[in-house]
Amino acid sequence: MTTGAGQAGSGTEDQDWEEGADDILKTVGRQVKLWRERAGLKQAELGQAIGYSEEQVSSVERGRRAPKPEFLDGADEVLGAGGILAAFKEDVERARYPKKVRDLAKLEADAVAMGAYSNHNIHGLLQTEDYTRALYRMRRPLLDEETIERYVAARMARQDIFTRWPAPILSFVQEEVTLRRPIGGRAVLRVQLERLLEVGQLRNVEIQVMPTDREDHAGMGGQFRLLDAKNGPTVGHVEVQNFSRLISNRSEVRTLEAQYGIIRAQALTPRESLAFIEKVLGAT
Repeated sequence: MTTGAGQAGSGTEDQDWEEGADDILKTVGRQVKLWRERAGLKQAELGQAIGYSEEQVSSVERGRRAPKPEFLDGADEVLGAGGILAAFKEDVERARYPKKVRDLAKLEADAVAMGAYSNHNIHGLLQTEDYTRALYRMRRPLLDEETIERYVAARMARQDIFTRWPAPILSFVQEEVTLRRPIGGRAVLRVQLERLLEVGQLRNVEIQVMPTDREDHAGMGGQFRLLDAKNGPTVGHVEVQNFSRLISNRSEVRTLEAQYGIIRAQALTPRESLAFIEKVLGAT
């Protein structure tokens, strides 16, 4: 199975949006604005009441951000919409991702284990919002700000994988260069490194660093990941430029599994890796 996809850092959020997705988000945004104005509240007041910033409320009302279910539930209750706003949750969920990304997000949601090797930038599931935004702003041809915010929101929503229970076993191997490349600037990189240290402390997550000075390296073919489904076979996923491929052929998956095992053995241990990241952070 081969699918077209974008490459803004282990993403695939870029193509095949649900038909009418923009119209859905703009319709939801107009409804939120109408009910807010009817209630006599300013954007900041609504945000404070439901736990969101004024900027986030503004982005939702302009159709630039897909509101989370908690946003719609909270707004519905505070504004007395009688379930009208909450009823948009299913429509918004369809608009949040392109169809192909929804398929990938479903694989992540069903996974009991995942392993990922990244050689160019921090893996998408580990990225901070500012780091992701900086990646999309580098895209050529240039993306407009509305599209960038849509992609950023889609990627951030997928990070719910870290709060799921039962918790999946997650493994990441990052090339050393991904820790040093100042995407978005030094300040953004520092926060990103702090995020890696935070996630790396989770009991179900292991982050490893592949040092640049390794002479033997099993991952020279590029980045990839493996997803072990709860009720299905393990599948692989690879990305290059604007193409993404989901691998289900068992012999190909076995090859990726062997490669990933060797990569992990060649990389620093998780404990050594966190110490390495702390050292890089100190010098950033």
